[in-house]
Amino acid sequence: MRFLNIFLCAAIISVSSMSSAATLISTDNSLPMIGDSTSGIISLDKEHRVGQAWARTLRGSVPLLNDPIAYSYLYDLLWQLTAHSQLQDKRLELIVLDNPTLNAFAVPGGIVGIHGGLLLSAENEDELASVIAHELAHLSQRHFAAQLEESRRNRPFTLATMLASILIASADTQAGVAAITSSIAAQQSSRLAFSRQNEQEADRIGMQNLVAAGVDPNAMPRMFSRMQRAQRFQGARPPEFLLTHPVTESRIADSLNRAAQLPIPSDVKPSLYFDLTRTRLSVHFANNPQKVLNYYQTEAEASQTPLDYYGLAVASIRLNQFKQAQSALSKLPASWKQHLFVKLTEAELQIAAEAWLTATKQLEQLANIYPGHYAVELLLAKAYMGAEQPNKAIQVLNKLKLDYPTDINIWYLLSEALGQAGKTNAVHQARVEYFLLTGQIDKALQQITFATREPDLSSSDIARLKQLEIDTKRVREEMKMDL
Repeated sequence: MRFLNIFLCAAIISVSSMSSAATLISTDNSLPMIGDSTSGIISLDKEHRVGQAWARTLRGSVPLLNDPIAYSYLYDLLWQLTAHSQLQDKRLELIVLDNPTLNAFAVPGGIVGIHGGLLLSAENEDELASVIAHELAHLSQRHFAAQLEESRRNRPFTLATMLASILIASADTQAGVAAITSSIAAQQSSRLAFSRQNEQEADRIGMQNLVAAGVDPNAMPRMFSRMQRAQRFQGARPPEFLLTHPVTESRIADSLNRAAQLPIPSDVKPSLYFDLTRTRLSVHFANNPQKVLNYYQTEAEASQTPLDYYGLAVASIRLNQFKQAQSALSKLPASWKQHLFVKLTEAELQIAAEAWLTATKQLEQLANIYPGHYAVELLLAKAYMGAEQPNKAIQVLNKLKLDYPTDINIWYLLSEALGQAGKTNAVHQARVEYFLLTGQIDKALQQITFATREPDLSSSDIARLKQLEIDTKRVREEMKMDL
């Protein structure tokens, strides 16, 4: 898949430049943390800068999921699990890819990536949480720094070979499998053990953190078994997650044994947030929108279950069948109608139908109840723009960007709202920020040039543009240095 190719290209570039990075690391003035030997290899601050530079490339190279409801759900779940992790540096960033495959990854510096398809592969929230907890454990145990130290002791650094083989596999299954087999055979047993040790440690710590977060630890072996079955159904082409996180019978058995020794929280219950989000993504990733609408229509008529009616509403909105969407939402139980995600879906319906005043009224009420909520505020800004109230949208987005400073959807909408309000100079500055976050440095510099040509610039405007130019050139050097 194109998404995985770009992800692995970035990883391969960073791995292949370890020798030059090692020189840079040795000149880092950050002191190692007491009791943390990996900080002497690469500091937490250095990891963060590497991660941010890599994230800029990712954001500008792959489609990101543009579903504020799904994003807010995953964001909240990530932070719920983070609260029970051993992360020393909690500067996390969630990136959700518009990709239907089963995959998740963690990158040094607190970057957590999730493919939308991961929710389609998990049967419940506990299974989804088990994957996220595993990735957080990789970050908290700083396995990147540990791999770097291992590479210094055992040359060559064969992780680069493995990543290159996986990249081949994503484009050519047979050649890729042969390359992976060859690279594994060439590896020293000590290095294979080191890799297995990282995975086992992430499994062990992830499961402990699941229990602390009130999640059933048995979700992890269940998810492993599901992944293994998915691999069997797909033949020689395994899910992307299994290319970097191999699941074996022994690993499943080990995770089952570990789960048996851990307590099961007494109050584990199904998550409606998960069910609603998963249903949204099943509609989003459907290749044939009409077919998925017909499916939910048939299911809703046969079972009359709320989730099928919700799926019918989402599918109807996608095909602009607004009356049918409203009818489906009206058939939900009263308790469901009070759920935040259902209320947001109703607001989405009003926005899609261009009922701007109704949408703004609904979302303003939700904003009073859920101040600062990502999906509520983002949809409210869209509604204000549709209602030709750009200044209100700007006010909402300026507040939202303080909590989500690297969210490209916010910066894109902000530049559009500023343009609608006729604030040309501010448009250029917002676009600069957008281009910086997506690694498009030349376009950022071009926007700065355009801004300097605007008439009636104040001294503060000129100073701000000069600072933006300095920041942009610094980002360019950081991206060259780290990637």
